Amino acid sequence: MTRTIAVIGCGLIGRAWTIVFARAGCNVYLWDPVPEVRDALPGLLEATCQVSGDDPAALARVTVVGSLDEALAGAEWVQENGPEQLDVKRALYAQMDAVAAPDTILASSSSALVASSFAAGLTGRGRILVAHPVNPPHVIPVVELCPSPETRSEVMDRAEALMREVAQVPVRMTREVDGFVLNRLQAVVLAEALSLIEQGIVTPQGLDDTMAYGLGRRWTLMGPMATINLNAPGGVADYLDRYGPTMARLADGAARGAAFNAKAAAIVAEAMPSPAGVPVLSMARDRRLAALDRHLNAVKET
Repeated sequence: MTRTIAVIGCGLIGRAWTIVFARAGCNVYLWDPVPEVRDALPGLLEATCQVSGDDPAALARVTVVGSLDEALAGAEWVQENGPEQLDVKRALYAQMDAVAAPDTILASSSSALVASSFAAGLTGRGRILVAHPVNPPHVIPVVELCPSPETRSEVMDRAEALMREVAQVPVRMTREVDGFVLNRLQAVVLAEALSLIEQGIVTPQGLDDTMAYGLGRRWTLMGPMATINLNAPGGVADYLDRYGPTMARLADGAARGAAFNAKAAAIVAEAMPSPAGVPVLSMARDRRLAALDRHLNAVKET
């Protein structure tokens, strides 16, 4: 049976999710509250496919509709991509909970708000969760599945199964935590990176090279836990025995929130291309990410 998906909010993330679902054979119904955005969607989706190398024929499964009710009719999964504003999300989820069929799962792409903050008090709060992707999800497959305390286990099971079916990589969390997993890791790395740059220890380019050609190269193939398991003859326990005290000392001395300051921002901004060039650079990034994703899938060990 062909799955029916609703994508609500059609900015960059919503359009990327549309391609994820459509290329997996799902029928996708799109709705955005702004008419001009809805009118532009066919052309924007075509352009997104051109950048990522996806077959635009998949867009034949995509339908842009004029109302939220139309989008949700018959949908088994709703991927919401609205503004990161709590009052907006609360109003939207109240409306979706009233309209969607009782067994429809309502998932948010939110990277800043946990599900309990906008699902509280709703009749269908047990079918609401966060499905947080990484930008852009059609070329970076990981998606964090974060339940609220009231999200039902069978909803999480269905969410995990669907994400695997559409070729995403679900990371199932057991409970809510601020920033989920990815952003908590990213925050710590960015804090130390900004601190090293602000102290003049390394340039922004040097910092990026260290990650892109060093840690990032390894972490593209395996995560940090699998990496340290290979970095000592006796595996992870041996690694922590050998290097744990050193790593603990470095972690205890690492930067914290104060690293996110105007001085560091000015140093990095001066070394970066003009913001006017960001759209072109973003497209180039997406092309390279898509090519990397195809390569890694081709050489994946079975």
